[in-house]
Amino acid sequence: MSALWTIDAMAAAIAAEKSGALPAEVPGLSIDSRSMAKGEAFFAIKGDNRDGHDFVETALKSGAGLAVVASDKRAQFAAAAPLLIVADVLEALRELGRAARARSQAKVIAVTGSVGKTGTKEALRLALGADGETHVSAASYNNHWGVPLSLARCPASAKYAVFEIGMSHAGEITPLTQLVRPHVAIVTAIAPVHLEFFGSLQKIADAKAEIFVGIEPGGAAVLNRDNRQYAQLAKAAEAAGVARIVSFGENAKSDARLLRHSLHAECSTVEARILGQGISYKLGAPGRHIVLNSLAVLTATVLVGADLALAALALNNLKPASGRGARTTLRVPGGSALLIDESYNANPASMAAAIALLGQAAVGNHGRRIAVLGDMLELGAQGVGLHRGLAEPIEAAGVDLVFCSGPLMRALWEALPSGTRGGYAETAAGLQPAVLAVLRDGDAVMVKGSLGSKMGPIVKALERQFARPAALENVPAAQN
Repeated sequence: MSALWTIDAMAAAIAAEKSGALPAEVPGLSIDSRSMAKGEAFFAIKGDNRDGHDFVETALKSGAGLAVVASDKRAQFAAAAPLLIVADVLEALRELGRAARARSQAKVIAVTGSVGKTGTKEALRLALGADGETHVSAASYNNHWGVPLSLARCPASAKYAVFEIGMSHAGEITPLTQLVRPHVAIVTAIAPVHLEFFGSLQKIADAKAEIFVGIEPGGAAVLNRDNRQYAQLAKAAEAAGVARIVSFGENAKSDARLLRHSLHAECSTVEARILGQGISYKLGAPGRHIVLNSLAVLTATVLVGADLALAALALNNLKPASGRGARTTLRVPGGSALLIDESYNANPASMAAAIALLGQAAVGNHGRRIAVLGDMLELGAQGVGLHRGLAEPIEAAGVDLVFCSGPLMRALWEALPSGTRGGYAETAAGLQPAVLAVLRDGDAVMVKGSLGSKMGPIVKALERQFARPAALENVPAAQN
């Protein structure tokens, strides 16, 4: 495995004191002793619930090349332990991120927005990867430790680098975008997410607009022209001195315009005009929201100088991620059913998109479209109304049965026609038996809710109870 950092360069970047028998180099960086690869540097970050210093010995015994520890914790470890000793471990990680950015020749793209960040980042992985070595942040590493870790992991050899940047409060994006210093920043959309902490979409847009302050001179902002906050974001980008403001969407004035598209159960086909270039392509993942965000992906591809045709072709390989639309065929009595796992998180915009996806899902002759929904959290005073408002997209999608859990979802439950009510419980655990009991051949079931509503275990229970034999994995589910 090639070196990510030499120890000398790493120690210099983070102003560390060397201790013990250190390796000459490390192949990677980790903050989790459970998933660490052999030889990696373990950063003992102190989190909200756990202190990484408590896992240093485990990390070293598991094959870590060294650990980065705080000077006030040095006495906890053996004198011969391979350590880099710093004043503050998280700040050291930030400094290593700055050093990675300083040495990098990559074209850098940052992605933010209320919804679609991770999916857009993964689409960029494919699109840019078709043109050259592309480094992309792992999972949803988009916060105060995830961004510097992702940046510090960027190889010096990368041609392109993509980082997801998130927030739950104002002021969180500014230091992260100043760390990443993107050449292109994408804002996917503004939606009522973390509304409890902001009070309005305008304030959410202001917080997302912080990404513009880090854009490199001569760089570009890529904005959703169909979103109501487009003008506000464009004005903020201009005020931040962004050299080029580029729009995408169905709006006729969009620089990257959606001309035609066709939505299918497992994919979508698209015809668009990207910065003056006409192109047709297929997306391997379904959903109108993915179609729109693909315009931003291809726009950013052009702006950083990658090959548009190769990027568009690569999007045929796009697949929904676990918890974000991943599909599994379940073996149920009498045949099979489709499980759509949207359990990673939820807000009104992503919930509406997931319900629309369920509406497009293929079902068998007697199959039903079933939604299993948990509370959307952090919506503040508007929470009850936003939950009740889901009744309209449910009806539009032709959903047959809805199961609800949580006090906020009670508002939706009461707004549904009696024939659509599948079951209600105060908790996801309480709802689980009813969901497991209802599935039959030809059904399509979608599970979604905020992380705090704990819908993930329902997905796991469905997968356990209706495990599909390996021999049947490639047999398609029943179609209309």
